[in-house]
Amino acid sequence: MSKAALNAKAQIIRLLIPAGKAAPSPPVGPALGARGVKSMDFCKEFNARTAHIEPGIPVPTLITVQPDRSFSFITKTPPTAYFLKKAAGIEKGTGRPGHEVVGTVSLKHIYEIAKIKATDQHLKHLRLEAVASTVVGTAKTLGIQVVP
Repeated sequence: MSKAALNAKAQIIRLLIPAGKAAPSPPVGPALGARGVKSMDFCKEFNARTAHIEPGIPVPTLITVQPDRSFSFITKTPPTAYFLKKAAGIEKGTGRPGHEVVGTVSLKHIYEIAKIKATDQHLKHLRLEAVASTVVGTAKTLGIQVVP
């Protein structure tokens, strides 16, 4: 079988899992179990790999399940919204973006978040200013005002 044919059958699962707290319960268990992967094996490996991150921080994870039921996974940096909410000191964003302001962050915060996000594989080719502008966009949708 050619390499392309093998890759065609590999399945990719996207999950948002709290760092160091992966357990075979939902969402991890059902997502992996349905594809024949032992969720306990994944949980042990994930928790070991995210041990350096503060427990409970949401970590976007891409799990690639091969046809032989083996798996590999990539962890990314936490979502931009998570960092913004933490910087602004709020629990959740507004229900009416553009109309309500629920918090403020400084430009310094924006660039700090952009520096963290720029380490993600899909953002590596962008300039820091471009990443920062996406962070500002996310802040607006959460109802967070950016102040100089």
